[in-house]
Amino acid sequence: MKIGLEMHFQLPTRSKLFCPCPTAPAEPNHNICPVCLGYPGSRPSLNRKALEIGLGIAQFLDCRIEERVWFSRKTYFYPDLPKNFQITQYETPLGTDGRFELNGRSIGIWRVHLEEDPGRIRRVGRPGEEIAFVDYNRSGIPLVEIVTAPDLTSPEEARTFIDQLVIELRALCGLEAQDEQTVRVDANISVGEERVEVKNVQGLRNLERALRFEAGRQYKLIAAGKRVVRETRRFDEERKVTTSAREKETEEDYGYIGEPDLGEFRTGNMLRALDLKETPLARARRLVASYGIAEVTAKQLVLTSSRLTDLFEELCHHVPAERAVAWTTGPISGNWSTLQDQAIWPELVQIVKADAEGHINDIEAKRRILALAGVRQEEASGTEDDLSKLISDYIDAHPEVLADYRRNPKAANTVIGHAMKESRGRHSSKEVVEEVKRQMERRA
Repeated sequence: MKIGLEMHFQLPTRSKLFCPCPTAPAEPNHNICPVCLGYPGSRPSLNRKALEIGLGIAQFLDCRIEERVWFSRKTYFYPDLPKNFQITQYETPLGTDGRFELNGRSIGIWRVHLEEDPGRIRRVGRPGEEIAFVDYNRSGIPLVEIVTAPDLTSPEEARTFIDQLVIELRALCGLEAQDEQTVRVDANISVGEERVEVKNVQGLRNLERALRFEAGRQYKLIAAGKRVVRETRRFDEERKVTTSAREKETEEDYGYIGEPDLGEFRTGNMLRALDLKETPLARARRLVASYGIAEVTAKQLVLTSSRLTDLFEELCHHVPAERAVAWTTGPISGNWSTLQDQAIWPELVQIVKADAEGHINDIEAKRRILALAGVRQEEASGTEDDLSKLISDYIDAHPEVLADYRRNPKAANTVIGHAMKESRGRHSSKEVVEEVKRQMERRA
């Protein structure tokens, strides 16, 4: 099975890609102007911030960056596209031939480019009696499109890929309002020689469902000696099936021409001025390499809090990494709301250091950390029965989490987070994770 993805992410700019209209939510058809509506005589002007963010994403994905870029008109006719063409990048994307590390495997990135979003068609009314409205507020919203090579091998891996990519882009450029429920994806999938595109899938859960159904459909066709037709299909969220939309277009169908009103842009100086942040998963890989800790522990740290990870690295300067892990993922993370104040970190370091050097034992060190966090000692005398009941009660009250877990083991993280918060450091993260998994597996 081969899967390639085309992902569209809204860039975190205050104004649209080619005009000064705001990107903030508003009443329908409020944030519009002659440029984003394509009025005759109006001329686009490129949002420099969007170009900077796009270049940063291309560089982060280890792409070959183009020195000269320009935009093109992609012609097609649809009610949500008022000027009957979309301004995008075709001949000169910002970056090509990149890669993204996914759980030790390199996923190819074919291209990264900028384009404007069309408007939105909203349908209201009962089936068969619907009325369609067009809201042009989104017309001109800046998007970055990231296209992968067909290197993904299962629906589950495709979901994991986007999940991890979103984590990195949020940290890299402040991506907002896009989570696993709202991200938009076009997916190309083939189980034989011919590929099929599933268009405009919204949300990672729907993506996984759409790919799983489409793979099964293609396998059945091939097993029956039938041909898989190259086409564009849509995913029906209610029926959880893909249905045929149209035959797959070729690039020639769009009649690309250079956008005459924008000209060329040179990226060299802008690229040299970029200062990319260390992203969470890149930091996790560095923690594994630098301190020899387990990959799952490194990811737990960086995804919990960047400041908690800062404290972990500070502790590693004074005590062995395994002790820093034990205290950071135990009583410290369990009481992080009060211990994240950097002014008390020196005292935390001294407590952990005293324990490591044998001046105090683990029980006394834990008592001092909890005292520093303002936890009354009678609250700190939890037992395994307390933890088991805490987890059991939460699962009983939230059956949807268990249902999610049967499809995706990552759903256990919701229960783990709740138990860590409610136990306030009375149990180590290892104890919590093991008890959650034990109970979830028993019920699943």
